[in-house]
Amino acid sequence: MGIRKFKPTSSGCRFRSGSDFSEITETKPYKPLMMPIRKTGGRSNSGRTSMWQKGGGHKRAYRIIDFKRDKLSVPCTVETIEYDPNRSSRIALLKYMDGERRYILHPLGIKVGDRLTSGADSEIKPGNALPVKNIPLGTIIHNIELRPGQGGKIARSAGTYAQLVAKDDKQCQLKLSSSEVRFVPSGCMATIGQVGNVDHENVSIGKAGRNRWRGKRPHVRGVAMNPVDHPLGGGEGKSSGGRPPVSPWSKPEGKKTRKNKKTDRFIVRRRKTK
Repeated sequence: MGIRKFKPTSSGCRFRSGSDFSEITETKPYKPLMMPIRKTGGRSNSGRTSMWQKGGGHKRAYRIIDFKRDKLSVPCTVETIEYDPNRSSRIALLKYMDGERRYILHPLGIKVGDRLTSGADSEIKPGNALPVKNIPLGTIIHNIELRPGQGGKIARSAGTYAQLVAKDDKQCQLKLSSSEVRFVPSGCMATIGQVGNVDHENVSIGKAGRNRWRGKRPHVRGVAMNPVDHPLGGGEGKSSGGRPPVSPWSKPEGKKTRKNKKTDRFIVRRRKTK
C-alpha cells in the first residue's frame, strides 16, 4: 500500500501519481457478487440534465458489499483483497465455513488467510463486527450503522474511522474524523479498525483526462458565462462577479441547507468550521 509516481514523459504524467496496488491479491472479481450499473449521464428520469458535471466515464460493474455483517457467529477466512472501481477503499472477499462468500470493506492490516467473525461474542480485533455496546471505550471502528439492521453508513471511505468515546444501555457517543460527536443506538453494528487504503488522499490526479475516466466533466466558472446563463456572467473585460457567489439559480453558496430537525438531537457537537 503506497503511492506510485510517474516519470514526466508528458505534461499529464509530470504531476500524476497513483496507488501501487501492492495489497491487491486478485484482479478478477467474484462474479456471483456482481451486478450491472446503468449510467445516467447526469440526466434525471425526464431526460433533462440535472448534474452538469457528470457524464462519460469508464464502464463499471457493481460489487455487492455486505454492510450489515449479519451472518453471526459463523467463522470466515479472508480469501482475496480486490480493487473496487465504485469506492475509494479496497474490498475483501470472505469465505464462510458453510461455503458462502461475501464482500466487505477491507480493514487496515487485514491479510489473506486471516479469520474473522461477527456477533456480540466476537474478539476485539480488526475486521470483526460487533454491536457498539460490546466494544470497549476508545476503540477505533468503521462501517457503523445509524439504525440497527440498516447496514453501515458512517466511516466507509478509504482511511476513515470513528472512535467510541461514551456509552450507556441505550445510546453510544462516537467521535468522527471530522471532530463531530454524535449518538448512535447501542444495538448498531460496527467493524473494528480503520478502513484501509489510507494513502488514497495523497493521490494526485495529474491531468483533466483522468477525471473524465471517472465520469467527471469540466466545471465552468459562473463569471466566465454570459448573463443569460449565470447570475455572475457578463461584464466588460474580465469581471470578478460583483456580488457574493451564488448558484446558477441565485442560491447563495455556503448557506446552510440542513432541514432534518428530527435528527438534530443525535448530534452532540458539530464538525469543525474552517
